[in-house]
Amino acid sequence: MNYRILGKTGLEVSEIGFGGEWLERHEESESIELLKYANAKGINIVDCWMPDPKSRDIIGKAMEGSRDKWYVQGHIGSTYQNGQYVRSRDMKFVRPAFEDLLMRLRTDYIDLGMIHYIDSVEEWNMVMNSEYIKYVHALHEEGAIRHIGLSTHNPVIGKLAVETGFIEMILFSINPAFDMRPATEDLYSMFEGYDEDNLSGIDSERVRFYQMCEENNVGLTVMKGFFGGALLDKERSPFGVAFTPVQLIHYALTRPGVSSILCGYDTKEQIDQAVHYEEASDDEKDYASVIANAPLHSYNGICTYCGHCKPCPVDIDIAMVNKLYDLATAQSSIPQSIAEHYKALGVTASKCIGCKGCESRCPFGVHIADRMKKAAELFGF
Repeated sequence: MNYRILGKTGLEVSEIGFGGEWLERHEESESIELLKYANAKGINIVDCWMPDPKSRDIIGKAMEGSRDKWYVQGHIGSTYQNGQYVRSRDMKFVRPAFEDLLMRLRTDYIDLGMIHYIDSVEEWNMVMNSEYIKYVHALHEEGAIRHIGLSTHNPVIGKLAVETGFIEMILFSINPAFDMRPATEDLYSMFEGYDEDNLSGIDSERVRFYQMCEENNVGLTVMKGFFGGALLDKERSPFGVAFTPVQLIHYALTRPGVSSILCGYDTKEQIDQAVHYEEASDDEKDYASVIANAPLHSYNGICTYCGHCKPCPVDIDIAMVNKLYDLATAQSSIPQSIAEHYKALGVTASKCIGCKGCESRCPFGVHIADRMKKAAELFGF
């Protein structure tokens, strides 16, 4: 298993994580064993947004005796009322729900205390001026949550979260289908009227959001990486083609700022399929060819950092140069952190000999040689 630093939290999280929402569908002993198996495979981050007692008990029992081997994303405002999940900011529900989370997880702290699920600007403004946010800060100050995070599906909210300075990481929905759609306050309306005529490459709001996370060292963990399984099924995929779990994991992990993708599992075999990513070949990880050959997509001319351009005869890491160039050009001046990352590459864009062999391999027709020239001019070497 490979590990990445989760932004300014400093936590070293597994690239493959555990999304816990399916745990309650199984016998308790089976789900406990599933979590223990995942941890034995190197998975060390789990998301617990679920308010139901069964799921929380399962995670608590699975972590018993090994709490220090797990990082928990625990959500503040996910409540259980009359046997149903209710997202709430009402402190008469929020406080006991969080206390219940600690009790059932058999712990006295949550690593990542998540401001639970904000998708609208109206709700953002309400939450940021409420007793709820004061409670979040109080939990942080007393150590009941070690770091403050937020979950959202809307890049507009994500950008606002980055700008607060106190939100250290974000749980965000990332997959190649979502990336082509504009920001929305209603996730479930995202693909209404979806067709080739209303696509325009990766949505600019999402591009800017990823850039801001990278620039401000706000870590990203990923939810909905498989689009609820729709992207694994040709008939349900918005692209009209099916992806593999490894391809979708690779897509998420190549976005700027991303540290971990949290997958849902029903079986040990599904955990094995996800963890296989760490030893998968470049061909197995290749999501770009799938997108390029899909009947519906609009990625032409856009670098997705897929790495198809390799190998370079002078050993330029073309995908990383393109990523850093995109991050740098989003600002009026080059952020120092981006400049340092570029310098650390060793072989920079100025070494490009203009052979254009990379362009013959690019699935999306990116003019790579021109971009290398522009990158060299921008960074100065």
